[in-house]
Parts: sequence; structure tokens; C-alpha cells
Amino acid sequence: MTARKDPLQPAVRVLVVDDDVQLAATIAFGLRLAGFEVAVAHDGRAALAAVEEQPDLVLLDVNLPDTDGFQVLRAIRSLGDTPVIMLTVRGDDDDVVRGLDLGADDYVSKPFGPDTLVARMRAVLRRSGALTDAMPAVGDLRLDLDRREVRRGDARPQRLTPLEFRLLRYLMANASGVLTHDALIEHVWGYAAAGDKVLLKQLVRRLRRKIEPDPARPRYLQAVPGAGYVLSAPDPAEG
Repeated sequence: MTARKDPLQPAVRVLVVDDDVQLAATIAFGLRLAGFEVAVAHDGRAALAAVEEQPDLVLLDVNLPDTDGFQVLRAIRSLGDTPVIMLTVRGDDDDVVRGLDLGADDYVSKPFGPDTLVARMRAVLRRSGALTDAMPAVGDLRLDLDRREVRRGDARPQRLTPLEFRLLRYLMANASGVLTHDALIEHVWGYAAAGDKVLLKQLVRRLRRKIEPDPARPRYLQAVPGAGYVLSAPDPAEG
């Protein structure tokens, strides 16, 4: 398995393997907000089936109901070099050492915060080549994926909320293409949340305040009546 390389990183795919259904759902939700595409498996058999879809990274719990994470790790390593981060119980050094010896790329001890997890994931993804340091750009808009900040030209960077970041990242990955209301709502809020066109319109308004010279006369993020929105570089001739 070889990692895909794309400077816009539109779909860095992560497989979360944990038998704790609630924890796995929480991790998946947080990663989707951070801009990752996420699949979830709750046992070893489902994990190995999902690995066939070639995720860019696997978050692998040591304790699984039908096998243990080490067996799954061995199977992943027999297939290729997909990065694996082991999820271990804090203080269980034996699990850490065993996982690293079997080829795990890193480990994160439970409990962990979402920012810590994402930072460790990004570090591993950079080393594997699945994530680059290049900043997504549309015209003179630059998105800092680590800091979750957007900068327009030489203007001061603007910090983005998780939803603003998710929206802008998706728009940048599909720059100059019209994204429907439904596609944006599904991507930004996910299946479990109650996003709608009203919330999307409010989110677009907030984002425009951070990327547009004049939010009342948007040049980058345009509404397409009856369809959705499109992000594109403004025509220099328009000033």
C-alpha cells in the first residue's frame, strides 16, 4: 500500500479500530471536524476488511473482542506500510514496547485529548508522505492546516472555528467547483448532527468575515442560486 499525495489533502483517510463504540464514535466525529475522512471498525475482522480499502492511517486499539490489536498490526504489516498508531492504556509500557517492536509508527495513551491525537497523527502522516507541509491555496488565500488559520495575502491570519475550518478546507479542495448545499451540510456536520441550509448560510456569513475584503460583496466565496456555493480566486481585473 502506498500513501496518496495531494497538496490539498481533500481526503486523508483514517481507520479507527476500537471496540468501545461510544469512544470510537467520539474519535471519528472529532477527526471529521479536523478534516479527515473516517471509517470505523469495532473488531479485528472488520478492521482487516477495512484495511483492504487502503486507509492513509490506522488508529488501532490494543484490546479487541475477537483478537488483539497486535495480531491486527501483524496482518497490516504483512500487507504493506500503512501508518499505524496504537491506542494503549496509560502506563502500560509493555503494550507500547510490543507495538513498536511489531512496526507501529507511534502510540497514544488513553485518555487523550483531540488536539494531541491530531498532532500525533499529522506527524506520522508527514513522515509517511500522506500529508505535506504545503498550505492549500486559492488565489492569495492560504489555509494553515495545523494552526487552523486562514490568511489573505499579507493580511493578518484569522483563526477558524472547527466548523469554519472544515467548510473552508472542503471548499478549497474543490476550488472552482460548485458544491451543493446538501454536500456541504453532510461534510461539515456529518451524519449525526442537524445541519441545515439556515445553519450553512450562517456559517458561510461568518467565514466570509474572515476571508473577504468586503463580506457584503464577496469575491472568493460565491453563492450559486438554487445550487450551493463555489470558492474561487477573484478576477484580478475586478480590482
